[in-house]
Amino acid sequence: MSKKIYVGNLPFSTTDADLKKMFESYGQLGEVVIIKDKFNGRSKGFGFVTIEDDAEAEKAVSELNGKDMDGRALTVNEARPMDPDRPRKSFGGGRSNGGGFGGGRREGGFRRERY
Repeated sequence: MSKKIYVGNLPFSTTDADLKKMFESYGQLGEVVIIKDKFNGRSKGFGFVTIEDDAEAEKAVSELNGKDMDGRALTVNEARPMDPDRPRKSFGGGRSNGGGFGGGRREGGFRRERY
């Protein structure tokens, strides 16, 4: 049986290869992935590692949790599935006051000038 491990508070410069190198001494690895922002491709500061042996995975969690990496204390624990009842973040516009470029508001946004 394999175990998926969450690794958080990673430096944003960490690559998939860096994460793999950190965990390869703990046994046979499956998937190793740094989660990246879909718009700019930069790291979000966390990732996941799958270790094939449960005992080796628990050893990795206990030894690496709190370990310093480039001045940041890592958070390493067993990954938990997302809660389906948790509301998703919504970043969609929805401004009803006409903000932005020349909308109905004069105190916010930008006012269009006619030349």
